[in-house]
Amino acid sequence: MNMTSQVKVFFYFLACLLTLAEISLARAEDYACEQTEKAHIWISPLNPQSGNQIKIMVVSTDGPMAELALIDNHGQHWQLSSHQRGGPPWRLMTELDNLSAGNYQLIANRDGKQITCHRFAVDGPSIQKRVKIWERATEAFYSAWIEELFGVPPEESLSFPSLEPVLRNSERNFLHNYLGLDEDNNLPLTPDCADLPYTLRAYFAWKIGLPIAFRACGRGSAKSPPQCGAATIMTEFAHDLSSQTSFSKFNRQLINTVHSGALRTALADEKTDLYPIPLSRETLWPGTVFADPYGHVLVLVEWIPQTADSPGSLLAVDAQPDNSVARKRVWEGTALFASTASAGPGFKAFRPVILTDSGGWRPLSNDELIDHPDFTPFSLEQDQFSPDDFYAKLTQLINPRGLDPKQAYEASLDALVEQIETRVVSVNNGEIYFQKNPRAIIPMPSGAAIFQTVGPWEDYSTPSRDMRLLIAINMLNSLPDKIVRYPELFILNGQHPEEASAEIRQHHAKRIHERSIRYRRSEGSLWTLSIAEVLARQSAFEMGYNPNDCPEIRWGATPETEEYDTCRRQAPLAQRTKMEQYRIWFRETRRPAL
Repeated sequence: MNMTSQVKVFFYFLACLLTLAEISLARAEDYACEQTEKAHIWISPLNPQSGNQIKIMVVSTDGPMAELALIDNHGQHWQLSSHQRGGPPWRLMTELDNLSAGNYQLIANRDGKQITCHRFAVDGPSIQKRVKIWERATEAFYSAWIEELFGVPPEESLSFPSLEPVLRNSERNFLHNYLGLDEDNNLPLTPDCADLPYTLRAYFAWKIGLPIAFRACGRGSAKSPPQCGAATIMTEFAHDLSSQTSFSKFNRQLINTVHSGALRTALADEKTDLYPIPLSRETLWPGTVFADPYGHVLVLVEWIPQTADSPGSLLAVDAQPDNSVARKRVWEGTALFASTASAGPGFKAFRPVILTDSGGWRPLSNDELIDHPDFTPFSLEQDQFSPDDFYAKLTQLINPRGLDPKQAYEASLDALVEQIETRVVSVNNGEIYFQKNPRAIIPMPSGAAIFQTVGPWEDYSTPSRDMRLLIAINMLNSLPDKIVRYPELFILNGQHPEEASAEIRQHHAKRIHERSIRYRRSEGSLWTLSIAEVLARQSAFEMGYNPNDCPEIRWGATPETEEYDTCRRQAPLAQRTKMEQYRIWFRETRRPAL
């Protein structure tokens, strides 16, 4: 063999070796492309189509991701721009437009190392599979989905007439049209307070393909919390894609069954839909539910971290009897905690439903949840807290570095104004009802039923909201005393607590004249009230919840004043007599047991 032939043979074998190496490398890369326990990539819609937008969410439970890359079936790589939020869990999000048909891989990296990988197809047979079981990855995805659903900068207000416009917003809702059935068009979803967490959980289960459980519960009594029956476990979503009609039918059954009693069950009870969890930043994920002892419910949506320049905050959403949904700060004025024999209040997580070895489904017990690797642990920690201890612990979680007293005051004032502005919407909703029904008189229930009934009274009265407002007013007024009682929560820089308290009293006297709200009077004009005026009318809010009264009365205007002149409606004498009897509940901010 001459030299030329030897060279040709050498390069032929070299080419073969390189080809084999490329094939091996491709196979190795393909083999390494798998999801991990701690990081998962989710793609919406379930079956992406060329020319349509594809949304990507990477969710991690052990730390933030650094970057996201896309690889096509020719091996070409693209670094994708994305934005990071949350933690824990952390999420990385981006969108892809106009991908051509083919197979793709997504790779998420941290510190230069791959932490998870996912394959998907465009215009091809579906590679993605519906999950069908609750596990850590799906719980983290649920949390990240909730956070994205209600995410706006903390300084912006966020409110909606119902849940419907939230879920129909394709920019907010990562799962919008996830099934590709146009299933979100005209989807009727108007949950009230207790229905909201269940509806969010059921919607997510429907889209992802998961079972969901709920129970019929009593309402308890003054001496015992509510108790519940056997769990109804809905598994249809885990079997196949379900239509909007199927989900709507199930959701009607769900909201016709659940009420606040299902969330106020005793903390140690395990025949429940939700169970108590530890108070820590690692366990209070978005999607966690807070149930107060009187029936109000919050769903956590975002932690805003504390910085050198601004305090941290914990944000949540709630729904009202008129079906409105709004975001607010979690603090003493919104998250009411009390030691009571009639309820098990506090932060709770949904009890997971697991697949048994025999192919059936069942909820996990409390003992199984104590140290289960996939789920937030069961804990009776909150059962040991007095209200003061509970709020002190929550304050430390939100602001672990401690708070400058003025920062603490401003955060509390902002939260109070937020509550008052939400009440403006509720009172105005009542006025809209009377504009449509000018001769109506809404019947008023008797006794503790004023807080929980059905019909127009439930939709347009505000006894629960007003009691929380009175508590919030008390909390703001008592902040100077709190600095003295709990100096460890504040950054005093050597200042004596009594001195810091005195400064905040002076600051309070000034700031309440600088902040204001506006409400709409009977004939449509706007009237401005300073926060100082609102605080001075505190006693009027003890009887300001009746929608049969004009808005001027409900905001504390007194006869023979310019503000009151536009009032044209007053609650019947029999109703006002009952309100006088119940006034002590509001003065003492003590809601009676049902």
